[in-house]
Amino acid sequence: MTLTLGGGFSVGERRRDADRDLAAAAGVTVKAVRYYEGQGLLKPRRAANGYRVYDAEDVVIVREVKALLSLGLTAEQTYPFIECLRAGNDRADVCPASLTAYRIRIAEVEQRIDELTALRERLTGLLTDAESWRTNE
Repeated sequence: MTLTLGGGFSVGERRRDADRDLAAAAGVTVKAVRYYEGQGLLKPRRAANGYRVYDAEDVVIVREVKALLSLGLTAEQTYPFIECLRAGNDRADVCPASLTAYRIRIAEVEQRIDELTALRERLTGLLTDAESWRTNE
């Protein structure tokens, strides 16, 4: 399947600049596309000439990875979501492993909130102490 996208190109053609086309279609850099491939998140087919061939699913996957990374998930933590899409689901987050990944990330965020709350309390205490010390002079 070839997905025709705006800008006069098609992802899926046998072209040298397929990485660039995919990156533009998905809103990421070519470096990101190659990183995702290196991490095993993208698995492009190869044309007879060795060029990468992407399809509409690859655009969806790259967009999903980008969105998940923006939530603070690591590339490794995105695997369950990508596998969920590859299993034919319309959403990447409906599979049990994806839900578990969300729960893990939420727990990490809650831990960070606790750490930041404790830091704020320490800083507030230091500020209060410093302000009262200056007024006692």
